[in-house]
Amino acid sequence: ITVLTVYIFLYGRLYLVLSGVERELYKAAAVQNNKPLQVALASQSFVQLGILMSLPMMMEIGLEKGFRTALSEFVLMQLQLASVFFTFSLGTKTHYYGRTLLHGGAKYRGTGRGFVVFHAKFADNYRLYSRSHFVKGIELMILLIVYSIFGNSYRNSVAYILITVSMWFMVGTWLFAPFLFNPSGFEWQKIVDDWTDWNKWINNRGGIGVPPEKSWESWWEDEQTHLRSSGIRGTVLEVVLALRFFLYQYGLVYHLNITHTKNVL
Repeated sequence: ITVLTVYIFLYGRLYLVLSGVERELYKAAAVQNNKPLQVALASQSFVQLGILMSLPMMMEIGLEKGFRTALSEFVLMQLQLASVFFTFSLGTKTHYYGRTLLHGGAKYRGTGRGFVVFHAKFADNYRLYSRSHFVKGIELMILLIVYSIFGNSYRNSVAYILITVSMWFMVGTWLFAPFLFNPSGFEWQKIVDDWTDWNKWINNRGGIGVPPEKSWESWWEDEQTHLRSSGIRGTVLEVVLALRFFLYQYGLVYHLNITHTKNVL
C-alpha cells in the first residue's frame, strides 16, 4: 500500500505538472508560503519517516525496560540502518506480491535477512535486485526530478522538502542499499573485479543449457518466464501498467514543445 500510494501520488503530480493544470492552480490559489499547509505537512512527515509506526515498539520496550532504554535502543536501530533495511525489504515484498497477484506462481523469495560475511559481486546484486529495486528506484527518481524541475507548487519552501524527503529516502535505499550492506563493497580491488565479472556476464551469449549466472541473455529470458504462464488478465494488466511510460514521453514533449507543433504524434 505504501509503495502504491507513492506511485499514485508521483504520477498524479507528473500529470498536473506536465499538463499545465498545476500552473493554473498555482496562479489561482495562494499556495506560496502557506504556513498552515507547512504545519500540516510537518506533522504528516513524521508519519512518512516511520516515527509514528515505531511508537508501539518504543512503548512496549519502555514499559518492560524503561523509556530511557527504549529511546537508546531506537537510536541504536537507526545507527544500525534498520530503517534502510526495512525500506529495501519493502521493495522486495511489493515487487513479488504484485507479480504473484498478476501472474500467479507464488514461491519463496529470500529477503536477505541472513548474516552476510562474504562479498557479493555486482552481477549477483544486479540479477537479484534489478527488476524489483533498481528499475523502480530509477523510475521514482526521474519522477521526483521532473516534478522538482517543472513543478510550481511548494517551490522554494519547506513544504516541498516535507513532501518528498521520505520518497527520496526510499529511492536512495532501493538504489544503494545492496552495496551499503555488502562487505568490502567500496574496496577498489573488489570494484575492479566486479567490473570485470560484470563485463564477462553482460557480453556472454545465452542459449540452451546456459544458466542465468553465466549470461545476461539467459537471465533476461528467465525473468520473463512468468509472462509465458500468465493468463489473459495478467497480460492485459501488464500492458496497461507499462503504458504509464507514455506519460513521460508525451508530457515531456508537450511541455518542452520539442516538436514545435500541436500534433500529438
